[in-house]
Amino acid sequence: MANRVTIQDIADELGLSRNTVSKAINNTGVLADATRQKVLAKAIEMGYKQFTYMDISSLEPERHSGEGGEIALLTASFLDHSHFASSMLDRFQSEISQLGYSMSIHNVCAADLQERKLPASFHEDTTVGIVCVEVFDPDYCRMLSGLGLPLLFIDAPVMTDGEQLNADILLMDNTAGILSFIKEMKRRNRLRIGFIGDVMHCTSFFERYMAFRNGMFYNQLPIDEAFCLTDNSDRLGFGHNRDYILYRLNKMKTLPDVFICANDFVAVDLLQVLESVHVSVPERIQVLGFDDSPESRIVTPKLSTIHIHSQVVGFSAVQLLVSRIREPELDYRRVYVETNLILRASTGDPAET
Repeated sequence: MANRVTIQDIADELGLSRNTVSKAINNTGVLADATRQKVLAKAIEMGYKQFTYMDISSLEPERHSGEGGEIALLTASFLDHSHFASSMLDRFQSEISQLGYSMSIHNVCAADLQERKLPASFHEDTTVGIVCVEVFDPDYCRMLSGLGLPLLFIDAPVMTDGEQLNADILLMDNTAGILSFIKEMKRRNRLRIGFIGDVMHCTSFFERYMAFRNGMFYNQLPIDEAFCLTDNSDRLGFGHNRDYILYRLNKMKTLPDVFICANDFVAVDLLQVLESVHVSVPERIQVLGFDDSPESRIVTPKLSTIHIHSQVVGFSAVQLLVSRIREPELDYRRVYVETNLILRASTGDPAET
């Protein structure tokens, strides 16, 4: 006999919380219609209880008359399966295709960035909207925002002058998990905490760094600037970020108790450097990453990190871009998607269940 489908099964499939799915199925609480429709459609698809008899056609996403066209994805980086955006874009493409849109992918090369021109493969006359992933050059993003096309940045450049781009911006919550982590480290008497990551790389890195500084302030912990490795290692002439980290560690008179890293890849570099100099993790130094990449679960020790709900990011991206296409005069929006702290062996915790 097949296993009974549960609310948690539906939540896991959609990348939503159990509470959200319960609200949709039981018609309780406040919930966006689009979210409720997605939950009920998935419940029908999975054969959940009484919903098996419902007509799924009544729950299909709303399509406007004449809707469709090409959405262009621009990226200046290779988005492999380790990048959180990989699974997010799978969901994004699936959702927009149901609304009649197609998606084309265009790589923004170094020459395009320098000359501030669109990729040769990009066709403005057939494009109805643009979504940018890993496009963080401020001048290039200014050029894109002046095209007059509906534009969505998933993460964004750091605009040091406070300038607002003519675009919607979708971010993960870069603050709550780090604040919770610092509070927990204080409870464990791990008081000397540092940060590693190029704070000017993108908005998310900058916000994670500011969350670190705010968390230290809220918990009345001093910040040792020697523990803050926030430079761009390429511009300093280092061949690899690991070389920069090793250089900075060697200059420290003492090591911190904990390092918070801007993402999991920085954290993995740190783990490799610490191993090379025979500094034990988590006994001597504990490490936190960000993104919950596949590498975080296979590296030794398994990496404590902050989980991004990639599927929810994909849903949110569709809602933001399509609503901008439908209503170009909307105020520009900055939207955050929930993240969750996950503690593993790199902070001396057992693997999560």
